[in-house]
Amino acid sequence: MKPSLGDVHDHLAEAARRTEERKRMARETPEPSIGSRLGQIGILGWAIVTPMLLGVVVGRLADHYFNTGIFFTAPAILVGAVIGFHASWKWMHRK
Repeated sequence: MKPSLGDVHDHLAEAARRTEERKRMARETPEPSIGSRLGQIGILGWAIVTPMLLGVVVGRLADHYFNTGIFFTAPAILVGAVIGFHASWKWMHRK
């Protein structure tokens, strides 16, 4: 069945309204600058790396104390990575 002229007009009017709404939103909330984006990447990197480095330190101290090679270091790095990725995930999805 062929759409009527009124239906076509309504669809075009709706498309024009959505386009204007998107343009208005883009003007009101501009895209963050490249510097801001790089800063966010840096924060995320440190949020992941810092707990991993703490895991290395704690694991090495435990390995040195118990004389176990790298028995505690590897799991401590993984625990630090999980903590760091979780913290980064929460930070990225906050409002």
